[in-house]
Amino acid sequence: MMVIVRYILRQLTVSTVLVTIGLTAILWLTQSLRFVELTVNKGASLGLFLKLTMLVMPNFLTVILPVSLFAVVLFTYNALITDREMVVLRSAGASHWLIARPALILAGFGTILGFILNLWVIPSTVEEFHRLQWALRNSVTGIVLQEGQFNQVGQGLTVYVRSRSPEGELQGIIVYDRRNPQRKVTLMAERGALIKTDIGAPKVFMINGTRLQVTPGSNRLSLLYFDNYAMEFSDSSDTGEERSRDARERSTEELFSVSESQVGPVLFRQFRVEGHQRLASPLYHYSFAFIALASMLSGWFNRRGQAGRVALAIGAMVGLQALALGLSNLVTRDISLVPLIYLLPLVPIAAGAWVLHAPSLVKSPDAGDRQ
Repeated sequence: MMVIVRYILRQLTVSTVLVTIGLTAILWLTQSLRFVELTVNKGASLGLFLKLTMLVMPNFLTVILPVSLFAVVLFTYNALITDREMVVLRSAGASHWLIARPALILAGFGTILGFILNLWVIPSTVEEFHRLQWALRNSVTGIVLQEGQFNQVGQGLTVYVRSRSPEGELQGIIVYDRRNPQRKVTLMAERGALIKTDIGAPKVFMINGTRLQVTPGSNRLSLLYFDNYAMEFSDSSDTGEERSRDARERSTEELFSVSESQVGPVLFRQFRVEGHQRLASPLYHYSFAFIALASMLSGWFNRRGQAGRVALAIGAMVGLQALALGLSNLVTRDISLVPLIYLLPLVPIAAGAWVLHAPSLVKSPDAGDRQ
């Protein structure tokens, strides 16, 4: 019988790996589009762009893996039924638990991988991703000004360029500087260029323009005409400003050790919910596997196909996933509902185990539908 287990497990493993790679590639392409504009505008390298896109992948693997496992288990066992291999296995005396063992073994490996991702990998990758993203958005050292657009340069500085000559000269420059709320300045110039200082900080050099400033309180307009004017884009990352970390970036130990007095009631609930979800979400590997197994192994062979069971299993999986998303928002508002985070994945596991253990309780079809 171990030959049967290895045979089915090999099919499930290969298919799960292929499906996971395919879904991951699709998600990688869709997510990479989010960072194209950011990296182009900031002049980031290709290596940094690839690093940003790869850092978000572990977070998506926790969603992709259970879904991939469900799809592979469902359609692999459906193929065993369609090809009459399931009939042969049952005729040889294989029990439902023996036939289901390969899927449960694979679900066990997926659960272990899910815990590794949730508890150690994802917090560090999310923190590194947000750190790089924050530094890139607030850095002006590699700024690239797009023509015909209002370019956000760091915090409180907007630059507009009408066009750029082949030699790199900027035409029609508008700079709005609100870095100092008490001294907002608008500069307009006919032409200019983007140059760098001796320390590598970029600055815009403008020729033939005006400088406008409204004095707060008196609303008095100050107007200055200039032949040339240089404005340096100071990097906001040098101001000592610190980036706040959200719940996904913090270690599991930190999520459970923080007190309400330290972070406030709202963040306290978010941290607690995030910590419990990290512990509960890997269980969905078993939940989805049991849904697929219970739908395929309960009942008798039907010559008209198993489309109804497949549709029922898919509906149950989608419904469970929707409930999980809704429950997350609900528990964030009421922390006393935390036990539901664990109960939700455990209910399908218990129900699926009951169906596999007591198949005789499932109503059989008419004799005409059997083989």
